[in-house]
Amino acid sequence: MASDGTRTASDSVQCPVCFQDFNCDAINEHLDVCLLKSDAHNGRLSTDSDAGPPLKKFCSEADPKPQNMASSVPHGVLSMFYDKRKSSVPNDTHNTPFSNKQLGGGAVNKGVKRTFVAETEPGSSGMPQKNGGQTLNATGTLCLQTLLTSTKPLAEMLRPNTLEDYFGQSKVVGEQTLLRSLLDCQEIPSLILWGPPGCGKTTLAHIIASNSKKKGTARFVRLSATSASTADVREVIKQAQNELRLCKRRTILFIDEIHRFNKSQQDTFLPHVECGTITLIGATTENPSFQVNSALLSRCRVLVLEKLSVEAMGSILDRAAAALGIAVLERDQGNPERMERRSDRNQPRVYIEQKALDTIAYLCDGDARTGLNSLQLAVQAQAGSARAGPAGPNGSSGDILVKEEHVKEGLQRSHILYDKAGEEHFNCISALHKSMRGSHENAALYWLGRMLEGGEDPLYVARRLVRFASEDVGLADPLALPQAVSTFQACHLIGMPECEVILAQCVVYLSRAAKSVDVYKAYKNVKACLRNHKGPLPPVPLHLRNAPTRLMKQLGYAEGYKYNPAFSAPVEQQYLPDGLQGVDFFTWTPSE
Repeated sequence: MASDGTRTASDSVQCPVCFQDFNCDAINEHLDVCLLKSDAHNGRLSTDSDAGPPLKKFCSEADPKPQNMASSVPHGVLSMFYDKRKSSVPNDTHNTPFSNKQLGGGAVNKGVKRTFVAETEPGSSGMPQKNGGQTLNATGTLCLQTLLTSTKPLAEMLRPNTLEDYFGQSKVVGEQTLLRSLLDCQEIPSLILWGPPGCGKTTLAHIIASNSKKKGTARFVRLSATSASTADVREVIKQAQNELRLCKRRTILFIDEIHRFNKSQQDTFLPHVECGTITLIGATTENPSFQVNSALLSRCRVLVLEKLSVEAMGSILDRAAAALGIAVLERDQGNPERMERRSDRNQPRVYIEQKALDTIAYLCDGDARTGLNSLQLAVQAQAGSARAGPAGPNGSSGDILVKEEHVKEGLQRSHILYDKAGEEHFNCISALHKSMRGSHENAALYWLGRMLEGGEDPLYVARRLVRFASEDVGLADPLALPQAVSTFQACHLIGMPECEVILAQCVVYLSRAAKSVDVYKAYKNVKACLRNHKGPLPPVPLHLRNAPTRLMKQLGYAEGYKYNPAFSAPVEQQYLPDGLQGVDFFTWTPSE
């Protein structure tokens, strides 16, 4: 820096794109290459894929009226290079001049023009498209600096575009499956994707969108039922009708969390899915049998996506490590090229223990989103302390090493999938009931713990135990019912977490107790007898009726009733109404 405050040719300037240092006389030439390379690597997706945030508006000094940033700032030009002193911007975005004075004072070449070509989707409005989520570059790697500084989750940045990188759902989209054949030939039916969080529902829709855009066979629109309204859906359908009539191109409408739409909102899709105006792809974590209209279900194919296995999670994490240039110690130590590979030599090396990846795969509970974001959190946490001293296996300063304890510290505990009002709630209570019925005390304790650790109301579990004590144990152990009732009262008095051991004691007692369903079956037969009876129900026999008044006595109520304590032996008299004499409900069947 000269004494007058101006920069000299020997001064260094940091590139705002790749964060490398260059001399002032070389920075302009580098920016020409670096900006074009960044623009080419981060290929823009269509506005059909993801509705990004609304375009910001600004006021120029010459024109105080708010203007649209997209129409005023040249596409691909960083805001720090845009000359705000110009009140008007040329319409030619391929030759747009801008000022470089912000870089480093006077050591710049004035009048330099840089060229940026805005990529647009064929048939679109021609507006520049922005990157809607996929930030992998052309070589399939991700800049580590982006991982450390980006606010975007790693699960979104590494979302795959092809089925070859889609792991864990081979039963649905495997090589020989029907859906895979339909996707390959671009014959996509209307689908309802049902599965737990993080199993790949949105990613599968993203892959379908990428293939459709690549081949130009369909237009893809994404909406979320948590924020979209019926008016938004009608607008998309109107555009789909025009697209089909004018361009002969189908529209694929992806509705995330479709179960959030009520029945009247879901009915909006029916005629348009029926006639093929739109191809509907809905994603839901809830059972479609209860949350999606039956009429809409009959027009769609339901695909059940399973929770990702540990092996599938391992493959997903390995792909993430390879894309980020992270070396796995136990696996890559014999490969010097792999241990030294980095996307930028000025960036620190990142290493991770194989045990750390295995821990993430086991603790994320089959949720790929949780696993990838946990890996991102662990790397970002260790990057802050990397400058304190050597951390890599070769002792080089600034290296980042992610250990198993770092991963456990970030996750704290296993990510338990449990929805107190959804499908998993009923699955777990059913498993608990059946495990106690089968006298498997270990399984019963496991399902109890899974419910309580997932946040279930202990009083709900206690009520089910009271029911079990009568339904499945019954008269085989008359003390089971008082045990269950005492458990409910104790849970009501002291609450969680103190009452968890009381519930565990009752669960083990009921599991070990003798079982009898005689009472349960007999009463079930009684209900069937009453519901299947044809005609009026038979009257109560007169001698069994109460006679509190003189009129009732005159009508014959209670006449001939034999008071049992007055006899030393059992008394024979009619107790069942006419037509049911001799029926034994413990052995009776409804067919009789």
